[in-house]
Amino acid sequence: MATLESCRCRNNSILYSILKSDTLVTGDEDHHHHHPQLQQQLTVQHLLQKSSSSPSSTSSSTCLAPASVQELRQQPCSCGSTRRRGILRSPQVTCKAASAVLVKTLRFMKNVPCFRELPEDDQLVLIRSGWAPLLVLGLAQDRVDFETTETVEPSMLQRILTGLPERHSEPVAGHGHGAVGVSVVEIEAIKAFLKKCWSVDISTKEYAYLKGAVLFNPDLEGLRCLHYIQSLRREAHQALKEHIRLIHREDTTRFAKLLIALSMLRSISPLVVAQLFFRPVIGTVNIEEVLMEMFYGK
Repeated sequence: MATLESCRCRNNSILYSILKSDTLVTGDEDHHHHHPQLQQQLTVQHLLQKSSSSPSSTSSSTCLAPASVQELRQQPCSCGSTRRRGILRSPQVTCKAASAVLVKTLRFMKNVPCFRELPEDDQLVLIRSGWAPLLVLGLAQDRVDFETTETVEPSMLQRILTGLPERHSEPVAGHGHGAVGVSVVEIEAIKAFLKKCWSVDISTKEYAYLKGAVLFNPDLEGLRCLHYIQSLRREAHQALKEHIRLIHREDTTRFAKLLIALSMLRSISPLVVAQLFFRPVIGTVNIEEVLMEMFYGK
């Protein structure tokens, strides 16, 4: 409990720190030319170097290796709908934009004092759970759109009859590291979330409060400071509601719309986010290893 007692943010509100942190992250992009190291971070070079120096790993739930529960869920059904897969039309452009958003997402976490004062075990649990939804939320805030092209995956019977190799060893032209795409259904879920956010026209402050609600997720196993994290999420929701009450008095459904948008994030798999936005440049490198190195400098 000493950790919780020591976590007292300025202005008597963790949300002040969240809002300030998000403003720093989004507001300092025009000054990167004064900081060469920070500018280098915002490029995809770090991820490209990681792909050539790190071994593949399949021990983590967010590893980019193909063998996983998520991929088993995507196995072809009799109707063939799950065999529809998509790949980025411009992977280098989109992956570079996603990498920049990932850097800002991790910087946002670092700049929230009460997050950094949590036990490191809790930080790791929250990072592993929150990096993907926070990234997609960041894509929405930065208006990062992307196009995909569809490729139909052959059924198991077709593979047997035609002698095609297994899916994980099958390269796609123009997409390195044996990329095979992700389910079109999963891609549509990400696009639906982005369109939802853009249709509501979420403000910078609202994005900050939404990020706080996503970051402090009490519904995870293994949290030592569970009750404190619960209180932080409640405070994020309350601050968002109060902001809407003051700024959008006439829109009585806005708070509900934003909560619906948050609920859409739960259906987006971290594995899918990693495969779609990072696998074309880092291959089967464990995304969690990259995250830990970027966050803690390990």
